[in-house]
Amino acid sequence: MKQFIKSITPAPLLNAYHYCLAILGALIYRSPSRKLFVIGVTGTKGKSTTSELIAAILAEAGHTVALASTIRFAVGKESEPNLFKMTMPGRFFLQKFLRQAVGKGATHAVIEMTSEGAKQFRHSGLALDALVFTNLAPEHIESHGGLEHYVDAKLSLARALARSPKRPRIVVANADDTYGKDFLNIDVEIKAPFSLKDAEPYNADDKSVRFVWPARPGRRQELFTVPLPGVFNLKNILAAMTLCDAMGVETSTMKKALEHIGPIAGRAERVEAGQPFVVVVDYAHTPDSLRALYETYSSNLGASLLGSKSVAPRLICVLGSTGGGRDTWKRPALGKIADEFCDSAYLTNEDPYDEDPQKIIDEVAGGFTRVKPRMVLNRREAIREALKEAFTLRQAQGDQNEITVLVTGKGTDPYLMGAKGAKEPWSDKKVVQEELKNCMTDREQ
Repeated sequence: MKQFIKSITPAPLLNAYHYCLAILGALIYRSPSRKLFVIGVTGTKGKSTTSELIAAILAEAGHTVALASTIRFAVGKESEPNLFKMTMPGRFFLQKFLRQAVGKGATHAVIEMTSEGAKQFRHSGLALDALVFTNLAPEHIESHGGLEHYVDAKLSLARALARSPKRPRIVVANADDTYGKDFLNIDVEIKAPFSLKDAEPYNADDKSVRFVWPARPGRRQELFTVPLPGVFNLKNILAAMTLCDAMGVETSTMKKALEHIGPIAGRAERVEAGQPFVVVVDYAHTPDSLRALYETYSSNLGASLLGSKSVAPRLICVLGSTGGGRDTWKRPALGKIADEFCDSAYLTNEDPYDEDPQKIIDEVAGGFTRVKPRMVLNRREAIREALKEAFTLRQAQGDQNEITVLVTGKGTDPYLMGAKGAKEPWSDKKVVQEELKNCMTDREQ
C-alpha cells in the first residue's frame, strides 16, 4: 500500500511532504545539530569507512563523538548495529539520535549521508559544519531517474553546507574524482582537496597501507602505516585526515588513532577461525568497488604473505547483484570483473526483493567468458561450497599457493530481502564463521 500511494502521488507533493517531515523533526527535537560540530560524509564508495576513521581520530583527540552510518549508531563507547537496512532512517530518527547524543555529552557528530536520504530531504534541518566527498560513480540510477539527478542529489548536500549558519564551514573533496571540483566550488570558508599524490610514495597490500603525510607550514612530514588493506582504503584515510587537519587536529593524534585502528566491520573484514586460508567479507557491490577489492587481493596477497611476487594467489569469489529491480545495468559488469580476477566464482542470492533471483544471477553470469560460474541461489550453501573448495585446494596444494575466499555484496547488511517485503535475518560474517567451523569439524572426523 505504501509503495502504491507513493507511485500515484505527484513528485512535488511527495517532496514537500518529506521536507516538512524533516523540518518538523528538527523542531520537535529542538535542533540538536546546533549544539554539535556536525560532519557529513557522502560519496558512492568509502562513506562508512571514512566516517569510522573520522570518529576514531576525533575520539583520540578527546572528543565524545556520535556516529550514524550504514554500519552502526554510536555515541562515545556505546554502539549498536544499524538494523534499518538504510543509512539515513526517516521518521525523525536522525534528529532524535542527535538530541540523545547531546544529552550524553557528545561534542561532535559524524553522519554518513546518501543520495537516497538527500532525495527525501533527510539532511534538512541539520546544521552542518563540514562535508566530506569521497568519490562518485553510477549507482541508484533508476531510482534517481538518471545520472545527472544522482549527481544533483549528492550536490544538494554541498548546497546544504553552504546554507549552514555555522562558521567556519569546511568542505573536503577528492581532487582525483571528476566531480570533486563541483564540491570544492561551493561558497564556504575552508576548501580542502585531497589526492593520492599527497601520499606519495605509498604502498598498499592486502593487510595495510604505508604512505607519507606531507609537510605543510607548521607541520612536518610523517610516515604512516595503517592496518587497512588496499589503495581504496588509502583514499578513505586521506579524506579523514584532510578533514581532521582542517579542524586543527594534531598529526601525532591522527597517527596514534589510525595506526591502532581495528578492522572496519563488513569492509574488507577478515574472518579468522583457524582456517588455513584467507576469508574476507566486504560490502562491495558496484563495479568500481569490486574491482578495487579484487585488485588488492590478486596483486599483493602472494607477495605479502609468502614473500615472493612470483606466487600467484587463487581467488574464490562469492557474489551476486544487490537490489532487485534497480541498477540492472551493472549486473554483467560485475560478472565481467569477477571473470577477470577470480579463479572460481559462486553466483548467489543478494536482496532480490520482488525480482526473480535466478534472473538476476543469470544476468551477472552474462559477463563471464573465461570462468564458468557456479550458480547456487541459497547464499549459505554458496558460501559453504566456496569454503569447501578452499579447503580442498589447500589440501592438494599445500603451501605453494595462497588461497583467498572473497564474500561480497552484503558486508554488515542485517537482512536478506525477498518478495513482498520478506526479510531474513542475515550476517555474512556469522555464516562464514559457522560454515568454517562445520567444514573443519567434518575434516577432523
